[in-house]
Amino acid sequence: QVQLVESGGGLVQPGGSLRLSCAVSGGIFSIYVMGWFRQAPGKQRELVASITPGGSTNYADSVRGRFSISRDNAKNTLYLEMNSLKPEDTAVYYCWLQGSTRNYWGQGTQVTVSS
Repeated sequence: QVQLVESGGGLVQPGGSLRLSCAVSGGIFSIYVMGWFRQAPGKQRELVASITPGGSTNYADSVRGRFSISRDNAKNTLYLEMNSLKPEDTAVYYCWLQGSTRNYWGQGTQVTVSS
């Protein structure tokens, strides 16, 4: 059974930085496409960034140039480095894994950008 556990969320001032981590267990981490989604109150869940097993990345226009997604296959861990944070980045951030027959999600971690 694949399990995803996020960490690293919190409260940060505008312009600040945070790094989210997603530890994966129960699967062969290196073969999966993975990514980060977020959901703000009253809004639909949206893709923030994704990364292929080979390391190719894709970003939402709203975060390109500020966020960086990476993976450490030796540690079975996915990361999201978030810089120059804005109040509109406030949301619950979810780790996502594209499995062979279904998608897997973490429990979510809250990121709040406020002064």
